[in-house]
Order: sequence, then structure tokens, then C-alpha cells
Amino acid sequence: MTARRIEEVLNEDSGVWFSGTLIERRQTSFQLIEVYDTPELGRMFRLDGYNMTSERDEFFYHENLVHPALIAHPNPRHALIIGGGDGGSAEEILKHSTIERCDMVELDGDVIEVAKQYFAKVHRGVFDNPRLGLTIGDGLAWLKKPPCRYDLIALDLTDPVGPSSALYTPEFFADCRAALTENGAMVMHIGSPVAHPKRVRESVDYLSRIFATVSPYFVHIPLYGSTWGFAVASASLDATRVSAAEVEARLAARGVGERQYYNGAVHQALFTQPEYVKALLR
Repeated sequence: MTARRIEEVLNEDSGVWFSGTLIERRQTSFQLIEVYDTPELGRMFRLDGYNMTSERDEFFYHENLVHPALIAHPNPRHALIIGGGDGGSAEEILKHSTIERCDMVELDGDVIEVAKQYFAKVHRGVFDNPRLGLTIGDGLAWLKKPPCRYDLIALDLTDPVGPSSALYTPEFFADCRAALTENGAMVMHIGSPVAHPKRVRESVDYLSRIFATVSPYFVHIPLYGSTWGFAVASASLDATRVSAAEVEARLAARGVGERQYYNGAVHQALFTQPEYVKALLR
């Protein structure tokens, strides 16, 4: 098949593109799924025209979504992922030997099917891990009656449009807070401070209404074509206070193996804000 230019609009004035060949397209009840083979990033996963993950750069997103919050907890045992159907976040969470159970609630079962078929380099067989409990269903409903309280809730979501928009509200964040243990934490991505400054500012504001401690941090993600924001939110856990030495000690004690991005020094650096971000979040 002929290669084409794969574009994603970041806002009305900018975007990012890659060259690639379409190898799968399916319209589900919820969204359009596309898989491309690209020279630069390997296989790329897209939902409704938005880049989700790729084989070669997935670690920029998944390691930074999961490890800063999870390593800050002294003994995390139960985790929940809302979304995350590509399996990358679950794979990172289950690297921590302390995790006894990770629940994943994914709205669209076709996302799981496509991930299993095309993205083994992202999920690395995590769907066969007995510690992963997979539910095809609505994360909103799940958090109304969670089966337990969680040490980590990871919102691994599409952008706040369509079905995901209800998962970016103070009301939903309050449901997450109620489902956490006393020193549990929630983590999510909050968009680009360059392309989506309003979303970044609004997300931090909404989180701060619900959680006592909100720590934003920012990482460049090649697939997204921009610096991208995340935030850890908790009633009591402060991820910024964990030293580099303690991060390394916990990684070793939990047997957290292969990583391409995250380590103790990176953990410390993540929470250091440049001046333009400080001004944005004032």
C-alpha cells in the first residue's frame, strides 16, 4: 500500500504529521480505530484521528504516567486504570512486585482486540498476566461502586472530547478521590502547555478543588509533537518529596526492570517547572 501523510491537529493553528501506511481501520460503536506502519515510530495506534501510542516511543508516555506516582507510594497493592486499552500502562504498573491486582476498565473492547493483534511491543503480553483484571465497560459506572479502594488510579484517556469528556470534570475527580486509599494517588495527562494552555490550567484547577496535593509535570512526547503535561493528585501523598536515592531503592526492591526513560534523577527533574509553566499555573 502507498504511504500517506498522517496528520493530527493539536489546535486550530498547529499540528504534527508522520508518514505511514494504513494496515487496519475499523469503526466501532464508540470511535474510529486506525493502525499505521510508520518508518519513524513503527506501528502507530490512532483513535478518531488522534495519535494514541506507537511501538518506538510508547515509553515516553507510559513510564511517565505510571512510575512517578506509583514509586511515591511506599507499598502500593491495588491499582486501577480507566482506559489504557493498548496495555502499556498496565505493563508498567505490573512491573512493581508489590501490586497484587490491577483492574483495567476499557470502554471499547475493539481497542483491546487491536492492541493484542498489533501492539505486542507496547503491552508485552500483559493481557495474560493473572494480576490484571480486565473489564469492558464504563469507568464512570465502575467508580460509583468500586470493588476496593485503590493505591493508584491512572486515567489513561483519550483527549477530552466525546465519551471521555465526562472523565475530565471535578465530579469525576471526586469519585476517584473517594475510591483511593488514605495515601493513594490519581494520575492523568493534562495536555500540552503550548498547544492546550487552557486545558492544562483548567485541569490543575479542577484537581486542586478535590485533592490537597496536585503536582503537575511535563515531558516531551515525540508522537504527540509537543511537550505534554501530567499531574499526580492525592489527599496526602506528595510525589515531589521522594528523593532520587529512595526512587532507586524502591525500583530495585520491587524488581522494576527494563525502563527507557524513568529513574531516580529523572523523577527529581520532572517536577522542576520552567518559568513559562509557573506563569501558566498561577
